[in-house]
Amino acid sequence: MFEQHELKTWIDQSLDTFAVPAGPGVFYAFRDPDARAAFVASRYRREIVVPRLTRSVDRFENHKAVLQPLMDFFTARGRLPDVDELPETAAVIPALGSLKKAFRLIQSATGAEAWVEIADKRAQDLLIYLALARFDRRPPLSRLPLPLQRGIRALFRSYAQACKQADSLLFSVGKPEEVNAACTASFIGKKTPEALYVHASAIDQLPASLRVFEGCARAYIGRVEGVNVVKLNRLEPRISYLSYPAFEDDPHPALAQSLSVHLQTFRVRTRDYSNAGNPPVLHRKETFLADEHPLRAKFARLTAAEERKGC
Repeated sequence: MFEQHELKTWIDQSLDTFAVPAGPGVFYAFRDPDARAAFVASRYRREIVVPRLTRSVDRFENHKAVLQPLMDFFTARGRLPDVDELPETAAVIPALGSLKKAFRLIQSATGAEAWVEIADKRAQDLLIYLALARFDRRPPLSRLPLPLQRGIRALFRSYAQACKQADSLLFSVGKPEEVNAACTASFIGKKTPEALYVHASAIDQLPASLRVFEGCARAYIGRVEGVNVVKLNRLEPRISYLSYPAFEDDPHPALAQSLSVHLQTFRVRTRDYSNAGNPPVLHRKETFLADEHPLRAKFARLTAAEERKGC
């Protein structure tokens, strides 16, 4: 029976490729290196909502139909498109003069700060990708898909500078004291002396170093089905993926399964709690969630009611 790294090595050597872990024992093999790079980068591109209007601007309203695709593109990429990347450019330029003028109009209606924040987040997403790409021989800039090349050129001074920042992030998670400090400073997650517990939906909102910390395990094992809580160990290089099937409905859901990855030995351990007489259960579920999660307020009310009753 193959270990995860043994199976990847066999696939890589057999197919002369760098297989991408899709899950425990499952890998994707790409014929096209550009498709592979685009797929892997997409794994670390968080969801961001297009900024809302903050004030009424008549000229924006009059051209909203041609401005919306530009807003969508910037939200997805953190930069303005080149003229060949967005078909709607052909309508934007005659109407508003240039993409930059169109974007200034968008900023006047939605606020410039929101777009600066989006660019910063997309730059961080690229850093996460570049940091973890080091495990598979990070390619030179010219070997990356053109959209990634353009993103790096727009959001960083140079590819060398972006790689230097990415390496700094990657090396930081090899230092237990830095991981512990990042866990302590995190505004998301339930903290214990040994670990930071985060709902899977909030992983992308963690500080960059913790995203890389978790990403090291995901780059090795892929996506673990049924996981809704991720445990980031503060004292050793270990990530655990925990499955609580009744997380949303049960006030104190029980742990069903866990899978842990040690980031030095890359030993994978699984445990089944489904038939355990006294499995671990969760309390204060709202602490695992990001502030904007739709169930956070409901869980917080439950915790407050239990505390009033002395539970």
